[in-house]
Order: sequence, then structure tokens, then C-alpha cells
Amino acid sequence: MNILKKYSYILKDLDCAACAQKIQDELSKKPKYQKVNVNFSTLKLSFESEEEANMKEEIQKIIANIEPEVEVLDTHEKIEKDHSKKSLLRLGIGIFSAIVGIYTTFPFYISEGIILFAYGILLFRTIKNAIQILKNSRSIDENFLVAISCIGAYFVGEKGEGLMVIILYEIGKILEEKAIHNTRKSIQDLMDIKPEYANLKKSSGFEKVSPETLLIGDKILVKQGEKVPVDGILIKGSGKLNTSMLTGESALVKVKEGDSILSGSINVEGLLEIEVTCEYKNSTVNRILELVENATDKKAKTETFVSKAAKIYTPIVLGLAVLVALLLPVFTDLTYWVSIYRALIFLVISCPCAIAISVPLSYFTGIGKASKEGILIKGSDYLDGLKDTRMIIFDKTGTITTGTFQVEKLDIYNPKYKEDEIRDLYAKGENFSNHPIAQCILEYIGTKVDTKLVKNYREVPGQGIAYELKNETVKIGNASFCDYKRKEKEDGTRIYLNYKKEVIASIQMKDGIKPLAKETIYSLKSMGIQTAMFTGDNKKVAQSIASKIGIDEVKAELLPTEKYQNLETLLKETTTGKIVFVGDGINDAPVLARSDIGISMGNLGSSSAIEASDIVIMHDELEKIPTAIEISKKTRKIIIQNLVFALATKIIILGLSVIGIAGMWQAIFADVGVTLITILNTTRILKSTKKES
Repeated sequence: MNILKKYSYILKDLDCAACAQKIQDELSKKPKYQKVNVNFSTLKLSFESEEEANMKEEIQKIIANIEPEVEVLDTHEKIEKDHSKKSLLRLGIGIFSAIVGIYTTFPFYISEGIILFAYGILLFRTIKNAIQILKNSRSIDENFLVAISCIGAYFVGEKGEGLMVIILYEIGKILEEKAIHNTRKSIQDLMDIKPEYANLKKSSGFEKVSPETLLIGDKILVKQGEKVPVDGILIKGSGKLNTSMLTGESALVKVKEGDSILSGSINVEGLLEIEVTCEYKNSTVNRILELVENATDKKAKTETFVSKAAKIYTPIVLGLAVLVALLLPVFTDLTYWVSIYRALIFLVISCPCAIAISVPLSYFTGIGKASKEGILIKGSDYLDGLKDTRMIIFDKTGTITTGTFQVEKLDIYNPKYKEDEIRDLYAKGENFSNHPIAQCILEYIGTKVDTKLVKNYREVPGQGIAYELKNETVKIGNASFCDYKRKEKEDGTRIYLNYKKEVIASIQMKDGIKPLAKETIYSLKSMGIQTAMFTGDNKKVAQSIASKIGIDEVKAELLPTEKYQNLETLLKETTTGKIVFVGDGINDAPVLARSDIGISMGNLGSSSAIEASDIVIMHDELEKIPTAIEISKKTRKIIIQNLVFALATKIIILGLSVIGIAGMWQAIFADVGVTLITILNTTRILKSTKKES
């Protein structure tokens, strides 16, 4: 079986959301294209295929049958709009000709000729597109509907109205394209973190190169005001970095030699020489950009429903238009000319652009806004789901607490062991672990140890570690793992040492509560959201922390499997709302994956956090969770506003057109005007997400 390869292209001049859905549906019908997705918000076409050849020309032919003006570009090509001036010139000539033809006193055949010229120049592109789509895909779109309406208006004696329709339609399309372009640009500006070049160190000096060409081990220079192109280690210099594009935080981060530097950061102060530790494709900045760009590939239920509804909406309106044309003269004293004119109004209104555009654009805008706040959301379905959050379950270490442990004291229970021996036993085991607690203990012990005699090392997630030393088993971990039966009086995490089947010592550690943790829990409760904590730490420590910040429910001393089982039980018992789990993305992968929505503390974009969860908080700040929920609620609110406004306007004007009150210009407003208003309303998501009074 051949391996599927992923392909991506940019669809230049794609300004119709309904057409984007048609392109996706048409490509999906062909077996060679799998997992096809057309992202209207980013103009990105992506799919998987077993083919190795360049399929750009074939895709261009397929798309030309649906939307002739769309051009397929490679992802590295820049999009340059070059037809807007021609459109404006054509529109200007058409408007001038229309005015001359209708309002001047030339002989009839001259005026009629000028009017026909105006019709021709204004309708040329619309008719051309309609014929090509009808011929190649045997379907009708808004080009066909508008062309028929305008031509029909001419033949029923409403020449002025027919010209007005196409003029308003053309003006509306130009404004619509501009509005969509500006909205896309606003979102792209929020995520303008991609570095354009890198200063590569060579024997002859520094040379500007593309970040994509950098290799691991290369040395690069980042000057003041420049973006860090790839992840690396600072080997020379010191300075301050602006990481707000990654985290949403405005506070500058001080860096010194030996510190890890993330791509996408801006060097505000100093001259930094960095050694590259990963290629651009694996760097933080590229992972974030891919995550945001691909986020709307996972569509929300609302978005999927609207896409399906749009397919049946136009045929229904077409059927109604035919009924209006045929039946009005039967049941009223209207002539067929009048009934046909009113049916033509139906055709103008029938385009579902406002509905098709506003929903995906709203979700993409919400995801872009969240990314600016340092919140990476992997799909519009997760953004949509946040608004329905019923309960949030928190891990403790690294989530509620800082994860930065401090050793309070070392207690020796058996006096026959000296402190140096105890320290050595701890160090021999912890030396093999990457857990934050292990690193803290090693830092506390300070000296290097000989691990040659250590055998059969094993680590038990959520409990501790064990190894053999001179045929004796050594256990380091929590009380149950080390068979310690007594209860400690003090608060704090205890790491016990069991040697020769006896608990001979323990290290007491403390982990500080994160800033604004209490305020975050209060904000969640004010939204009506229940809170809980699942932790492997001892019950006394867990309850102490929970009481300090106001968490409702605590389940402590849980193994990773028990966390999963408790979550499973909650999910089965919950019939409404979403259950969200918040963890550090390192040890909580199973529960993050099983929950309705998994949120991880990203630790500035750690790979494990991004992989394990649906939403990543880049700077480990709990207060970003209420922010994400507010963005979700605001996005949903605007989507509902857009849908209600668009549908209500169309239905009202459809009704008014039947009884003869609404004319062609109201129909154009119901199509292009409503689309413009919904696009402008969508941009409100980019503004503050604080609760509106």
C-alpha cells in the first residue's frame, strides 16, 4: 500500500464561500484526492494522495469548471490582486453608458444600443462565468441567477431596474472582496510571527538566508528588533525578548547564555548569537502557524450543518420562483409579465453567500483572536465546544501549581544511615528521571553520583521509581509506592525512600500556587462552571490547595489509570455540557485525550503539550481559560446574529416581493448588502472579549 502524501495549494481570488464548498465536494468525489479541505478563511486547499506528480494543472482544470476566476498557486507564491482596477474601469464605463442610455433624448435605436452596450459590458463577466459553470459542471450558481434576473428585467420592460441590479451587484461584489480581504489581513496580522530571514554565520561573515535553509548546529545572529527565526540555544550575548506573539504576554523575558530561545520571539534589547537546535519545519513558530492555519479543517457542527443546508437552500428558492411565476396570475389579477418579474427577484435573493461566508469566517476569526492571546485552538469544533463547558477538572502539579518544587527538608527515620548515604540513594535513582521533582531533588543534592551499579531501573507513572543496588531493591516515590503507613502532620509533598524493605527517609517539598489561580476559579464559577481537581498527590496537600483557591471537588492519591476511570465515570453520568480536563501535557495525555476538550499548559509551546491536547495555553497561565471561553461565547453569539439577520432579511424581502412591495434593489441588498454587514459584524470578534454590559 502506497503512503499518502499531503499536498497544499493557495486558491487565489476565491471570494465565494459557497464556491469553496463546491470545490471541496467536487475534489472529494475523485478517488485520488483524500481528506480534501478547502479553508475559505485562509484560501488554502489541502488534501492527501498516493500520487507523486505535481497535480496543480489538473486541479486548476477542475476548479475552473466551478469558479473560473480562481487561480491555483503553490503555498510559497505571493497573492497579488491585479484585477480590481480593471473591474472598477469596466464598472465605470457600464454606469456611464447606463445613465446616457436611460436619461438622454437620443433617438430610440441609439438609446437602446447604448443600453444594450451597458448590459453587455456589465454582464460580460457574470454571463461568461455562468455559461462556463453550466457547461462544465451542469450546475447553476449566483452568476446564472443574476444574469437571468437582469436579462429578464430587460424583456419585461424594467430596463432601468435590470441595470441597477447588475450595477449594485458589481459594486457589492467589489466591496465584499475588499471586506473579506481586510478581514483575512486582520487575522493574519494577529499571527504575523513568521520570520522572513535569518543571519547565518559563515567564515566570511553573516549572510541573510531563508529560515527554511537552516540546519541543526548552524550559528545565527539576531539583532535588536529582529525576530528569532528558529529555536536554539543562546551561546553568546544577553538581552530581552518580546514573546507576546507566542504567549499574549507583554512582559519582556530576560535571556542569558545557555538559555533556550523560541522562534517567533522579537529581540528587543541586545545582540544574540544562537546555535540552531531544530530545523524550521519543527520550530515553535512553524508549529504554531500550522496549528492555526489548519484549525478550521476540523469543522464545528454548526459549520457542517450550514454547508449542507446551503446545498438545498438554492434549489428550494428556485422552485418557489417557478411557482410564483406560474401561480400568481392564476390566483390574482396580475399578468404573467409581473409574476415573472417577481420571480426574478426570488432568483436574486436565492444566493446563500451571507450564510456560507459568515460562519467559517467567524470561527477562523475566533481562532485568530485566541492565538493572539496565547491560546492555540486546534479546531473550530473545540472553539465552539468551549461555550458549553459544564465542568473543568484540573491536574495539580504544573497546572494549579507552578511545578517548580523546592526542597523544604530531609527527614531521616533510621539513624544508622548517614545523610550522605541517603542523598546518594536518592541521586542514583532520580538521575535517570526527567520528572520536575527528580530534577529538583538532584539540584538539592548537588553532587554528581556514580550510577554504574544501578540495575533494573523502572519508572511507574504517578507513583515513583525503583531500581536495584547490590541485589537490594530501592524505591523512591509516594507513600503507597514505598509502603509507608503513617500520616505526616505538615503540608507539602513527601518523596519517600524505601531501602532493604524499610522506609528510611523522606524529602519534604513544596510547590507554589500559580498567580491568579484563585481569580481564575472565581471567574469560572461566575460563569456557572463546576471545578474539580484530580491529582496523584496526598489528600491533605490537595485539599489544602483546593480550599485556598476555591475548587469544588478533590480526588487525591490517584494513579494515572484511576484519573482516567474517574473521568470516564463523569463523562457517562453527564448528559449536557462539556467536561474539560486541564493538565500539563506531559503525564496527562490519556485524560486529555479522553475528555470532551483537553487543555494543556504549553510551557511556551512544548511538543508534548501541543500533541496531547485540543487547546494549548502557551504561557501556562490559568487565567487564559476564562478568556478562551469568552472568545467561544462571543464567536457563537456573532454567528447566531449573522444567521438570524441574513435569513430574516431574505425571508422578509422574499415575502414582500411576492406582494409587490420589494423590488430588485431590495433583493440585491438581501444578497450582497447582507453579506457585507455579516462580514463587518464578524470582525467584532477581534475586539475585547470582556463581558458586554
